[in-house]
Amino acid sequence: MKSEAIGGPGAIRAAPLGAARCTGSTLYSRAVTHVLAIANQKGGVGKTTTAVNLAASLAAAEQRTLLIDGDPQGNATSGIGLTREALGATVYDLLIGGAVAAEARHRAVQFTHLDVIPATPDLAGAEIELIARHRRDQAMRDVLAPIAAEYDYILIDCPPSLGLITINMLAAADALLIPVQCEYYALEGLSQLLNTVHLVQQSVNELLSIDGVLLTMFDGRLNLSRQVAADAREYFGPKVYTNVIPRNVRLAEAPSFGKPIILYDVTSAGALAYMAVAREMLERHRSASAAAERRASTSGKSGSGGRERHAQASGPADRVREEAVRRRGAIGQQASDRSSGGDDESPGIVPREPTAL
Repeated sequence: MKSEAIGGPGAIRAAPLGAARCTGSTLYSRAVTHVLAIANQKGGVGKTTTAVNLAASLAAAEQRTLLIDGDPQGNATSGIGLTREALGATVYDLLIGGAVAAEARHRAVQFTHLDVIPATPDLAGAEIELIARHRRDQAMRDVLAPIAAEYDYILIDCPPSLGLITINMLAAADALLIPVQCEYYALEGLSQLLNTVHLVQQSVNELLSIDGVLLTMFDGRLNLSRQVAADAREYFGPKVYTNVIPRNVRLAEAPSFGKPIILYDVTSAGALAYMAVAREMLERHRSASAAAERRASTSGKSGSGGRERHAQASGPADRVREEAVRRRGAIGQQASDRSSGGDDESPGIVPREPTAL
């Protein structure tokens, strides 16, 4: 896959949708909406199960959550309890411009704080219809922008492929959650997924990062499961979630009843595992937000005492802007000094570091 196939010539790069809102929440204080794409091109690793049950667990924790079914199979739609007869506009209509997100979402599905945008098999046709469209790889970003600020979390269930639909979902997200099945071949396909992430970073979403890796279908009795878990933790380090999702019969039964596991059997091992993952995710994001605020505060305190007192009185955004202005002034002064000194040697261009995962 070439980067031109994703972004095309002159592709527009934009900040993640999560940068749209600045607010607090009932349990945790965060600066932005978290838009997470749940993706892995390997099928059967627990993407839909994770999308449905993690969204339900976050909603149960009073986080305003939007679940988007981005898979033409529509399993997240049926798994959360929406029937085909109850559907109106779907993700397909959003991508081809036939509806807006506010019209397609279903409010308070199973939980007060959970909204859902469903999908049907029609979505498979969107990949062909999008080819000739302008900004074809940012259609999902464009339709989500007007409503993103209303949510604490937006979870996108991606199809098991790396086509244009998945590219749209990655372009709309600010981070990627990768479910990894604890079985043979689980890690081999990740290199292709990570390559796609790099291409998306270079073309349409340079700030896309990996939020974490979630180990699924874990069976602690099997040496193979323990070995895959160890390999994943060695490769991805702290990106791997501490909590794992075990093999669980009740977890496999829940979709046939149209219920997330915490409504089907809240005492099951699967329900407890997804609630623990949701809790860990909230803690991670709270810690990351606090660290970002500390860094902004530290950078704003540089300079004279007067500037330091002003930085303490202003908000983090003001401090960041002030630091940027100061650095631009320093760069201009350096350029002026070189010009007056008669130095004929042009300053070297510092290569841009690739976006870290």
